[in-house]
Amino acid sequence: MAEKKRELVSGSRLVDENSLKERLIVIFTKWEVILAVLIVFEFILFSNLSPYFLDYFNLMNSTFTFMEKAIMALPMIFIIMSGDIDISIASIIALCSFSMGFASSHEIGAAGIVIIGLLAGLSAGMVNGFLVTSFKMPAIAVTLATQSIFRGISQAILEDQAYTKYPEKFAYFGQGYLGETLIPFELVLFLVLAAIMGFVLHKTQYGRKLYAIGNSKEAARFSGVKVDRARFINFTLMGLFCGISAVLLTSRIGSTRPNIALGWDMEVITLVVLGGVSITGGKGNLFGVLMAIFLLGYLKFGMGLINLSAKVMIITTGLLLIIAVLLPGFLDTVKARRKLRRQQKESGMVEV
Repeated sequence: MAEKKRELVSGSRLVDENSLKERLIVIFTKWEVILAVLIVFEFILFSNLSPYFLDYFNLMNSTFTFMEKAIMALPMIFIIMSGDIDISIASIIALCSFSMGFASSHEIGAAGIVIIGLLAGLSAGMVNGFLVTSFKMPAIAVTLATQSIFRGISQAILEDQAYTKYPEKFAYFGQGYLGETLIPFELVLFLVLAAIMGFVLHKTQYGRKLYAIGNSKEAARFSGVKVDRARFINFTLMGLFCGISAVLLTSRIGSTRPNIALGWDMEVITLVVLGGVSITGGKGNLFGVLMAIFLLGYLKFGMGLINLSAKVMIITTGLLLIIAVLLPGFLDTVKARRKLRRQQKESGMVEV
């Protein structure tokens, strides 16, 4: 009797240890946890390599360099979640910035310039959404075409010239701080927009529809989801947020050139995919993307502090994109195999 009791105790202890081990494996193979660990490692590394990295003023000011991309990443989550992609976003910024520069050159005030920039972005997004949904064209083909058209407009008119005269009040949007604090206005605006978009994605019926569309457009249609309307809204939102980013970027640098925001398309997509949103759609969350934004933003800031070249930063970004695409699939495979082995062991125990 005593021996049987000892066996039961040792068996239950073994089960507890195994279940604890399984829980730890599940936790530490979550993509958000991996990103959190990378952020901690990043801060430890760069704080040891440079005494200026952990300076509060520097950390706040460094956000100016990646907040415009961060804002564009928010609606890109919706687009990629739905199984689409938009590679025209940098060109939409060029079009918006050109529109604002043209308006400023005709003595329009700061408020009017902002409205024109937002309307230009909204219109460009609606064009993309209309072409994708009305003509049943692949999103990558449509946005590849409009990428050339939107930037081509500013290049054809401006050529090698630039708009450099903007109202003094306009500078606040891209250079200002919240009240008397050292918190950039751009950062506050991003956090507000992120809270709104996160609520829509995770707490509303529209967000649930996006997951359904990303998993299967046909199944979503049969379930009564108006797929094309949702996709049109996504591209329209993308255009509007590009307009917001164009306002901030143009305000920050104080000029408009045809090559503004060149190459930002892939950087924004990298942020979203690195944040755990599946490139094929139907999987991901906003919290992971937020972590990826600050991970990549502060990585570039730290690399700049230790004088690494821009080429190294580009290579690093590319490697992170490859890892972000391949690693989640690998982790899912590992989890599936562990689950299968556990089920086989349990069934073996039952047989015995």
